[in-house]
Amino acid sequence: MRELLVRAKDGKYAVAAANVFTGRTVEACFAAASEMQAPVIIACTPYVQMEELAMAVRLYEKKYPEVTAALHLDHGKEYEDVQRALRCGFTSVMLDKSTLPYEENVKAVREAVRAAHAVGVTVEAELGHVGKGAEYEETRDSGLTRKEEAAGFVKETGVDCLAVAVGTSHGVYRGKPLLNFELLSELSREVSVPLVLHGGSNTGEEKLKKAITLGIQKINLSTDLSTEYLIGVRKFEEENDPLFDNDGKLIYTGNRTVYANQALAAGAEAYKHILKTYMKTFGSEGKALE
Repeated sequence: MRELLVRAKDGKYAVAAANVFTGRTVEACFAAASEMQAPVIIACTPYVQMEELAMAVRLYEKKYPEVTAALHLDHGKEYEDVQRALRCGFTSVMLDKSTLPYEENVKAVREAVRAAHAVGVTVEAELGHVGKGAEYEETRDSGLTRKEEAAGFVKETGVDCLAVAVGTSHGVYRGKPLLNFELLSELSREVSVPLVLHGGSNTGEEKLKKAITLGIQKINLSTDLSTEYLIGVRKFEEENDPLFDNDGKLIYTGNRTVYANQALAAGAEAYKHILKTYMKTFGSEGKALE
């Protein structure tokens, strides 16, 4: 991942980090990257079947040899999450200790860096804290990254990229997204490594484009992708014979295995479509490694 982000920093674009949760979403990432000729970061949290998804990545890596991709642990909470990802063959890991005091964050991340760098794996950490969209109006300002700490944090930990809190939030925003672009610009000048923006979903195309011009090289996407996946499944159900009657009784008489397969494929297609839209917004179209 470090190589992808360094290239993005030089080229002034950002790479989409797409959270996956099924093998179909893994394939959707590869298909989107192939069609857009864009790099992609396939991100897994510790709460999904990381081992299974890592195997799916290896499968589709062979099916789409033209794709440039990284396999990333997103929001690892414990050192054991990092170890698990390394065993699965992840090419980058994030240890998120952003809710801890500065010195404890540094100490924990430094340990993860030592283990990951020993096997050539990229490390991301977070300074400041990107909170939840449901609490946005109450917590937005309290977790912003302190610019006076950023350069020192990178030097003390040895991380390859830094996730910063500049006003985005995870999940669905309660309130209007308000990014602190002045802070982001200052962080970009202070920090030498690529910068990461968590909470890209629902933030708005123009805000994301501006964040990229000010120094963001990786943007995390989850809520918008899973939402479109579910909408795609629901749309398939609405356009085909009903599964249930008004009382909730299963009434579909066709081949239910085929139906289920087609419905999930429709979800993955919707996931792919919005991911391609983001890749274009981020300026990564046509930027795959040769």
